[in-house]
Amino acid sequence: MSKTVILGVTGSIAAYKAAELASLMVKRNYVVHVIMTPAATRFITPLTLQAISQNPVHVDMFASPGSWEIGHISLAARADLVLVAPASADFIARLAAGMADDLLAATIMATKATVLLAPAMNDGMYANPVLQEKIVYLKGVGYRFIEPETGRLACGTVGQGRLASPEAIIGAVSQAFSSNQDLADKRILVTAGPTREPLDPVRYLSNYSSGKMGYAIAEEACRRGARVTLVSGPTQLAPPPGVSLVPVETAQEMFEAVVGRYDQVDAVIKAAAVADFRPRQKSEQKLKKQVFSPVLELERTPDILGYLGEHKSRQVLVGFAAETENLLENAGGKLRQKNLDLVVANNLTEPGAGFGVDTNLVTLLYSSGETVKLPVLSKKEVAGILLDKVAAIIQVQAKKV
Repeated sequence: MSKTVILGVTGSIAAYKAAELASLMVKRNYVVHVIMTPAATRFITPLTLQAISQNPVHVDMFASPGSWEIGHISLAARADLVLVAPASADFIARLAAGMADDLLAATIMATKATVLLAPAMNDGMYANPVLQEKIVYLKGVGYRFIEPETGRLACGTVGQGRLASPEAIIGAVSQAFSSNQDLADKRILVTAGPTREPLDPVRYLSNYSSGKMGYAIAEEACRRGARVTLVSGPTQLAPPPGVSLVPVETAQEMFEAVVGRYDQVDAVIKAAAVADFRPRQKSEQKLKKQVFSPVLELERTPDILGYLGEHKSRQVLVGFAAETENLLENAGGKLRQKNLDLVVANNLTEPGAGFGVDTNLVTLLYSSGETVKLPVLSKKEVAGILLDKVAAIIQVQAKKV
């Protein structure tokens, strides 16, 4: 059954972004009803949001209803979620004061649904201690906030106050609808995709990894409430909503990105297919075939998983083993040598496994010695099962501290 979202739009220059948010939610099969404050209509027309949401847009609390129902009460009752994006400083202050002097505020006062607020305003206004006090109060009584970004603002200054990205907002909406929040506030780092090891400005060594498995894990972890950092090699995939993307290219760049964040995370899931070797020398100019040596001298890239295993303290560490023979033997060796809690092993030669496809056929090997073989599943389903295990290990380790 489709979820119903009330999209509240207030008087901020960022109101024009509500059109994209409405479009993204409709594409995800949410039923979207838009409520605009009178000030919001000065920035974007109700007709625009009506065409996108495919439902009437509500502005006037005293407008005659099309059927016998009280506007703010009926909207409040049908809402599964109320999202206010953008939320102006004025609206946040009025909401904290318990005022219900427009249709949006009255609907929020009457609803029992989760309320998400995405502030957007000048950086000075956002930093104002009075407003921050109101935000703290609203958080304390159960309202959720999607923090604004730092960047160039419409007024020309640079600071925190820019509306969060559509991806981050949609990610927060998805999280709010997720009943399983077993990773709430846990910090998960996922690596995905291939690395590229340059030979010259136009050639590189790489592999066939599409990044689909790692991206599925990142998306599922975010849906379950985790704060997710996705360190990704080059792929053709869009980053999942709500996930913090760190793009890298080489194994060395991935090593630095992961190691630099290792102390701040609860778990690392290394789904990336990292190149084991790189050219010993990189030419600054394109190598011409007339002088191209048929012998390519290589050197090892950093062993990211090995380093993490050696320096592990409280973190849960998960590795992947893509093999073409002796699957359990090779994966078990990796589990022990890298000091892993869990390794996900798959044989690339089997139907349904391998790079580029939407399914996977994996076996989970635990440090306890337990082995669990899964059937062919979608990568999303594999991600869910894997994160069930990761969440369980995190809980067990938390009890030991």
